[in-house]
Amino acid sequence: MASVKTAISIEESLFKEADELATEMNTSRSKLFAIAIAEFIHRQKNQKLLEKINTVYDDMPDALEKEQQQAMKVKQRQLLEEEQ
Repeated sequence: MASVKTAISIEESLFKEADELATEMNTSRSKLFAIAIAEFIHRQKNQKLLEKINTVYDDMPDALEKEQQQAMKVKQRQLLEEEQ
């Protein structure tokens, strides 16, 4: 995969921590930042997916609505049986 150079500005303390972590992981800072941003993007996508799922389930009937639906089904069956 092609790489693109970029420049970012971060707090010095964060830079030092990243540098130490990269050393501990025996990897470059560039690789560490790439791993971090990939993980951040992954989490953001998961969060958006969760929000979409929650939106769908918010539209699902609650307990009272389910109870009313069941009562309507029973009534409809009774009406159909009466017609026969």
